Amino acid sequence: MTLTTEDGVKLWAERTGEGDPVILCHGGPGLWDTFDDVARLLADRGAAVHRWDQRGCGRSERRGPYSVARSVADLDAVRKHFGLETVTLLGHSWGARLALHYALAHPARVTRLVYVSGTGIGPDSGWYPEFVGNLRAAIGDRLPRWEELKALERRTEAEEREMCVLQWSADFAGPDRERAQRLAERMATPWYGVNHECNAEINAETRTMSEHQLHAACGGLRMPVVIVDGEQDIRPRDAVDSLAQALPDVSRVTLAGAGHMPWAESPAEFAAAVAPR
Repeated sequence: MTLTTEDGVKLWAERTGEGDPVILCHGGPGLWDTFDDVARLLADRGAAVHRWDQRGCGRSERRGPYSVARSVADLDAVRKHFGLETVTLLGHSWGARLALHYALAHPARVTRLVYVSGTGIGPDSGWYPEFVGNLRAAIGDRLPRWEELKALERRTEAEEREMCVLQWSADFAGPDRERAQRLAERMATPWYGVNHECNAEINAETRTMSEHQLHAACGGLRMPVVIVDGEQDIRPRDAVDSLAQALPDVSRVTLAGAGHMPWAESPAEFAAAVAPR
């Protein structure tokens, strides 16, 4: 189904399951919802799961403007569309940051925040260089092809997809890189194309945000927050420490043998950590 925001942009959204309402916020920025497995896990455990593609992404209309505030407003449009007074928010990667900003803007509407594989509230410079090194190591013997594709001034859609699959394969843990490649291929199917404009504009904005101000704001949140990390995520998990320290009601679950998509590699443990209470 589609819904229309107050500025006229059409967003794709759907609901599955019955029970306590959960809205899922996918990563990116500029990507799309790949939460099929998460939706099934939560619906099987008594949740009404609400999924959506963010503005300009996936099945939603490819039109800006793109900003954190606009993303928060779009998330609230999803909540209103489904008639939800209060919700649990589950955000993954950039979506974890979006869910956190929504909770800061509308704390009375969030009963629980599930922060999965986020990168904290500190500057990118604190974690990004280590991430790049880990990424290159995890791509392994396919690194030359990834570098070749990344260096192209213009890529075809097929080349863009190939580059993303190679990069996303690094987000899965363990020595079996063929399995990681298959899981990344699944993420890229169907392929909707990365919105690089959305990615660039939102990332540029988040880089200007003050860690001190965010730390102070997070100290005022009263809903329970669970932070879920994959032990083998190539993004350093200590980047999330300052966020965990700022939150007054927080628990943290680290899943062994899991990377950036922990539900793919530790599904039972992930479900136990994030399922409705």
